[in-house]
Amino acid sequence: MTTGMAESDMTMLDTTVEHSPKADARVSGYVKWFDPAKGFGFLVSDEGGPDILLHANVLRNFGQGSVADNARIVVDVQKTARGLQAIEIIEITPPAQGDVAPLEDFSGVSAEEIAATPLEPARVKWFDKAKGFGFANVYGRPEDVFIHIEVLRRSGLSDLFPGEALALRAIQSKRGRMAVEVLAWEAGLD
Repeated sequence: MTTGMAESDMTMLDTTVEHSPKADARVSGYVKWFDPAKGFGFLVSDEGGPDILLHANVLRNFGQGSVADNARIVVDVQKTARGLQAIEIIEITPPAQGDVAPLEDFSGVSAEEIAATPLEPARVKWFDKAKGFGFANVYGRPEDVFIHIEVLRRSGLSDLFPGEALALRAIQSKRGRMAVEVLAWEAGLD
């Protein structure tokens, strides 16, 4: 770890900002890694410098429980006694997909069709990252929506948790309703 903090020190981190609630700087960069089970991860600034701590509470305040590695991120940071710490997320952009092949179930669906599909409020029923899939319940609909881990990655997320509120776009496939995009709950409120 290049932060100068031992991983064991992370358990002693304050979840609050140590001095003033004002940010010292706004930083653009990318997510180096984030582990929802540990409750933290690190960001790398486009300008270089030390890694920036991202605590799970800051991510939750943005409306997400996880974030994908290499996602682009804009945060307000504050210098603390233990180094730089993100205190507010301004924006998250999913990582670039490069030449990732589309999922077979979506091969005939264009980006325009996905964007035209309405956002639906939903709650995670269960998601197993190791298996690579899970299900959500859409409010007012009896059937579950299948969520593939690749859809999460393309949406800028890395994991989902039972009961987590989210907004999703789903299409009807030969196997039932499937999510084609998963967003933070607040995205469905716009």
